[in-house]
Amino acid sequence: MKKYFLLMIFIFSFLFLAPLYAESKQVVGWIEKVRIYPGNLIVHAKLDTGADNCSINVPNVEFFERRGEKWVRFDFTNREGKTVTFERKVVRIVKIKRKGAKRQERPVIMLGVCLGNVYKEFEVNLANRSGFKYHMLIGRKFLKGDFLIDSSIKYTVEPGCKEVREK
Repeated sequence: MKKYFLLMIFIFSFLFLAPLYAESKQVVGWIEKVRIYPGNLIVHAKLDTGADNCSINVPNVEFFERRGEKWVRFDFTNREGKTVTFERKVVRIVKIKRKGAKRQERPVIMLGVCLGNVYKEFEVNLANRSGFKYHMLIGRKFLKGDFLIDSSIKYTVEPGCKEVREK
C-alpha cells in the first residue's frame, strides 16, 4: 500500500508539476537569431546542447596589451554584410578537446548576448568557424535555466531585449 501511495505521488507530481516547470522556460528552435553587444549585431546562431560553451567565428585575432592586461581585436561580419570591430579583454584561455585532432587553445571574452527576451553577459570563445554554416554557437551553459530547444523548428523568436547598456 505504501509503495502504491508513493507511486501515485510521483505520477501526480510528474503530470501536474512538470508542465509548470516547462512553461517557465522559453521554447526556441535549434537555429535562432541573436543580437550581440557591443555592436548591436544580429547573428544567426546554432543552439547546441552538445556544446558546453558559446563560440563565435573569428578567423583572425590580434592580441595586444592594454594597461598590463591581455586584449584581443577582431572583425566580425554577419550574413547581411555588416562588420563590427571588437576590442575585448581576454578573460582566460581555454583548451578545447577536438575529436580526432589535438587540443586547441582559444581566447575567451565577455559578450552581451540577447536570445528572445533574455539578455546575458556571457563568456564566448573565439574560434575559426569559417567552415561552418552558422558563425555562432550557443552552448548549454547559456541556455540552462531559460530555454527548451525544439529540434524540429528554427527561427521562432526575434532578439527583443530592452534597454541593453553597451560597455
